[in-house]
Amino acid sequence: MLFSSYAFIFLFVPATMVGYYAIASRNKPAALAFLIAASLFFYASWRPLNVLIILPSIAINFALVCFILRTNDARPRAARIAFWAGIAFNIAFLGYFKYSTFLVSVANDVTGASLIWDRVILPLGISFITFQKIALLVDVRAGVVTEVNLRDYALFVLFFPQLIAGPIVHFRELMPQFAALDGKPRAEDFAVGLTLFFGGLFKKVVLADPLAILINPIWAAAAAGAHPALLQSWAASLGYLLQLYFDFSGYSDMAIGSARLFGIKLPANFDSPLKAPNVIEYWSRWHMTLTRFLTAYVFTPVTLALMRAHARSGRKQGRGRRMSARAFATTAAFPLMLTMFLSGLWHGAGYQFLVFGLLHGAALVVCHAWRTCKPARWPATGPRAEAAGLAGWAITFLFVLCAEIFFRAASVATGLRILAGMAGSTGLSLPPPLLLLAAQHLPPLGLHAATAWGTADFLALWLRIVISLAIVLLLPNSLELLAAYDPALGFTRRCCRHRTVAAPIRRLAWSPRPAWAVALSALTVMGVLSLGRLSDFLYWHF
Repeated sequence: MLFSSYAFIFLFVPATMVGYYAIASRNKPAALAFLIAASLFFYASWRPLNVLIILPSIAINFALVCFILRTNDARPRAARIAFWAGIAFNIAFLGYFKYSTFLVSVANDVTGASLIWDRVILPLGISFITFQKIALLVDVRAGVVTEVNLRDYALFVLFFPQLIAGPIVHFRELMPQFAALDGKPRAEDFAVGLTLFFGGLFKKVVLADPLAILINPIWAAAAAGAHPALLQSWAASLGYLLQLYFDFSGYSDMAIGSARLFGIKLPANFDSPLKAPNVIEYWSRWHMTLTRFLTAYVFTPVTLALMRAHARSGRKQGRGRRMSARAFATTAAFPLMLTMFLSGLWHGAGYQFLVFGLLHGAALVVCHAWRTCKPARWPATGPRAEAAGLAGWAITFLFVLCAEIFFRAASVATGLRILAGMAGSTGLSLPPPLLLLAAQHLPPLGLHAATAWGTADFLALWLRIVISLAIVLLLPNSLELLAAYDPALGFTRRCCRHRTVAAPIRRLAWSPRPAWAVALSALTVMGVLSLGRLSDFLYWHF
């Protein structure tokens, strides 16, 4: 049951809302139990076997959480053992279903063996579910969460808006909201929730899916061994970056909007990342809840451990420009590379995902090193600061575009073919009618005919790319438009005050007025009329 399906929009969500609010007016605990049952039905609708796989994992994790809560103070050693047992269980659980086939492939590549491993069925949303369970184990062990019951735990893990692909939430930010609910429907929640949901639907089915239809043949040809030409390669990479952006940011809006219909605010997950002036800020805007998870539970602990080890060694570490190269390598570069390596591995079981993660790790290291020396060598004042900002954005955008190729490619070789085409190694080609037109009006450019690329598809794809880039780079995002109504946790009007787009936001900001009613109705109609195509959310595979 996709978010972008008739069944979800016109049956599941309305029925769940009616049932929840009808029960909540009389019995709030029963209403929350109904919400858990509805979420289980939503999860089972994909494949009933998923429930049989996930429920035992949930039961084991809940038992470990209860044990740690009981023993944290009285028997700290037993609590520590249970905590690490829980971490190991979750990693092994995720590793078996997601990485066992890949690990066998790696073993075959390294040893030359021919081991055979039947493909394991990947339970839907296993990565996101596992991350949330690990986060709760850490918070319970640290004493941040001191009370958990079965209903709250099940609601935390299974709440359907964030069940499949996030946003990744913490127990401490979600459950107090459920505890504060009074079961009364509110017009503002419905207005904000529906605006986010149907705005996200528009991004998904009107902007992302048509791009996929146009670029998929180029990627398929590259995976089959073809070498796309210059314009095809650029169209494939730009088209995919924009498809991924609209697909996942659209999903995040739909998830946040769905939760808001029940009075729940999920964390923000996207904040115009393609406008970021550097890679550090890009990752603070793209998949924000994943970034904060990796920062809190991987990067920070590793960095602190290395800093303590560095201090114990007696070597001077220094700060800022005085930091030694060795200290920077051990306490900054290594944790960054490790974190992004794990990020790449989390996104998918394949060498291309490792390349994606390591590229971003290297870019973050360079960016942090530049931040260390930049204040002295490139003062951020006057025209020079504006030029540096524009150059930073252009370099960041180009890097993200190139790195994202390995996120989409079926293999590293496929990604390299696309990169080679973008560099011009395979020449410049146009569909025959456009080639003839170019030959009449332009000097010789070494053009050749792209017989497999029709003129209509060529023009449609580039037109969509130009329009999509304009939307992404020139318009405020959905959360900025709704900032006055606190659309998501951690995103309010204050988040927009420092932005250069403050004036456009004030002019375009959402409010319950006729102009916005007409605009949202138009987006909704276009989104609903586009339902029914072959469609899937990209991140649901992770």
